[in-house]
Amino acid sequence: MDRSAIWQGVITADDEARYAAAGFGQPVGAGRRPALLVIDVQYRTVGTRPAPFFEAVKEFPTSCGAAGWAAVDNIGHVLRAFRQAGFPVLYPHVAPKLRTDAGRLGSKIPGIMDVPEAGYRFVEDVAPIEGDVLLPKKHPSAFFGTPLVSHLVDLGIDTLVITGCTTSGCVRASAVDAFAYNFRVVIPHDAVYDRSQTVHKVNLFDLAQKYADVVDTAEAVDLVHAMAGASAAAPVREQQ
Repeated sequence: MDRSAIWQGVITADDEARYAAAGFGQPVGAGRRPALLVIDVQYRTVGTRPAPFFEAVKEFPTSCGAAGWAAVDNIGHVLRAFRQAGFPVLYPHVAPKLRTDAGRLGSKIPGIMDVPEAGYRFVEDVAPIEGDVLLPKKHPSAFFGTPLVSHLVDLGIDTLVITGCTTSGCVRASAVDAFAYNFRVVIPHDAVYDRSQTVHKVNLFDLAQKYADVVDTAEAVDLVHAMAGASAAAPVREQQ
């Protein structure tokens, strides 16, 4: 895959050359035991049907519109690969906000206080099933104020594949925190979404330079299959 095509039209060749000259953007690769994060894929971020952005926000002010639905299709591909391999799936998701606990986010983005209860439901196409881990959160990062790290340690995870939204918000915040905890981070660029393509592309470029391996959905699925194969081929340790 031509990485520059992901942020084409926003990031210039000079921009890329500057980071390359400084040694940024080296691939980290995947480990042996991945987990999938499906972040905030709720009707509040896509609407109940695909629609252009300015129509979608009439239903839910936090919707990203048709871009979200395009990503949901790709999240479905990654999700099926994880389920087939038996790897863990975790759902960090926006918990309903009260006037008393919205904090600065409620002041910065008042529209989040006006999302009806139906908006908090998971999108049916990629909804959790029994055995998945649900992580309600009040802030952008999936790590902040949640037991995510505890679950990942218990599951023996070394790699996080991050999907969902928004690229510039909760996905980015979660990727940066995951990197800080020394997890390998993989982001399928077409399985994350934002309300602005410019913002989406700029953040993908920056994440790829510093915190994550940015791939496409097909590559992410191939990585999952490769890790599943490596896991199956690993010798079983004899008990002492």
